[in-house]
Amino acid sequence: MTRLRKPMFARSIVILLAGLLLQSIPGVSLQAADRPNVVLFIADDVSWNDYGCYGNAAARTPNIDALAESGIRFDQAYLTASSCSPSRSSIITGRYPHNTGRAAELHQPISVHLPWFPQLLREHGYYTAISGKHHMKTTAPTDEHPQRPDPFDHVDGGKAPGDTSGSANWLSVTQERPKDKPFFFWFASYDAHRGWDADKQWDEELYGPMHRAEDVIVPPFLSDDPETRADLASYYNEVTRFDHRIGVVAEELRSQGVFDNTLILILADNGRPFPRAKTRLHDSGMKTALVASWPNGLKWSGQSDQLVSVIDIAPTALKLAGCVVPETVQGVSMQPLFESQSNSIRKYAFSEHNWHDYEAWGRSVRDGEYLFLVNERVDLPWQGPADSVRSPSHQQLRSLREQGELTEAQADVFLSPRPTVALYHTASDPQQLNNLVGNDRFADVEERLAGVLETWMDETGDSVPGKLYPDTFDRETGSRLKPEQIDIVGAFSPGRDRNADQINAPGPR
Repeated sequence: MTRLRKPMFARSIVILLAGLLLQSIPGVSLQAADRPNVVLFIADDVSWNDYGCYGNAAARTPNIDALAESGIRFDQAYLTASSCSPSRSSIITGRYPHNTGRAAELHQPISVHLPWFPQLLREHGYYTAISGKHHMKTTAPTDEHPQRPDPFDHVDGGKAPGDTSGSANWLSVTQERPKDKPFFFWFASYDAHRGWDADKQWDEELYGPMHRAEDVIVPPFLSDDPETRADLASYYNEVTRFDHRIGVVAEELRSQGVFDNTLILILADNGRPFPRAKTRLHDSGMKTALVASWPNGLKWSGQSDQLVSVIDIAPTALKLAGCVVPETVQGVSMQPLFESQSNSIRKYAFSEHNWHDYEAWGRSVRDGEYLFLVNERVDLPWQGPADSVRSPSHQQLRSLREQGELTEAQADVFLSPRPTVALYHTASDPQQLNNLVGNDRFADVEERLAGVLETWMDETGDSVPGKLYPDTFDRETGSRLKPEQIDIVGAFSPGRDRNADQINAPGPR
């Protein structure tokens, strides 16, 4: 027996060493159970406080609420842009919008040399899939920067006959995945983008009764009238459909026995598509719900007040997968936040607002208590994107304006000129209407945050172009302007003059 044990022991050592060697080779996968799966659910145009677990008693989100109850609900999570494609491009690269190249502005491509984190997961043995809204692309390859490998094994638009939600195929993608690999899913719905297709495709057996206009919660910067309430009810319906599909996937993961080893993150790309929300630097546009579920990995559950930026998602997924985080990533892993409620990963969260239908340039920094922002286009109102301007909710505000009946919160939708700088104490001023700039009591806070923002802009290569891309829609009606009304000659995106897409410095954090 002694003679037999030596060869068996030696063979075990060889197998162990071979396994360790395989772990170090890119693209070679260990067993799926060795590393956590990651599922990212991204809503389209949903504000942070339009979920039940964030205090909205009118919006039905039972599945998200349940995941928040057993996981972590982040109460200080912020986007880098309240604009669809810039926000998504920022998340997938782990970089600030102006550091992604032209993608800092709506519908524009990410610089081709920048890696997307799902690509790195795929190279490390993960099965990767995107189902639903994509809205991301790269610039054309060059000799210096050839086309990067495809980041996803599977790509589909998430639509089916009679279902344009973007979430129609999430269940089938989950069911049909390879069972011998860990997986990463980028599940991105079109809910709740205008124009409210859930109303026409509603299935009461699946989603329950449609929301009633009389039950919705009307934010103070909107008009409380039948038209606006109906608009919000249709929006709530889309939020509920998004929630339902999350529940379907979670149940499938449980049935497969992999739910406990799957990190689920739920967020949105920007605020609701209503006035003073989407495209805003204020909480109504830039703050996002962020719910984390991972029974095997979260050491505690409850509410977290620690600052999180969405650029922190990329390094989190990569580190959990055992990947090397590339130097292009400017975010920081959220893993310490999973370990203890008292841990923190950043002192500041930065956001920016660039062209989205309308000319704009704004920047902000948050420290968890205060929001400080600067605006380099003070003569232009921040009324929201064109689809919001065309909405019944915006047009009702126009009617109140003509009658001289706007409240202070409602009037802010049309305010021009706007302040160049603003400082808000977010806890005591949740709508951010009380500008503290010039108040001696807060002079030190203003000076500190102004300095932090200036340092961030300098270190990350941000800039204010002499000519920004102009309006392409009418600011009053939301109608598209004629080509001869749009002068783009000499216009360019922020950071382009400083080659910000080549700069990896994260700035203060």
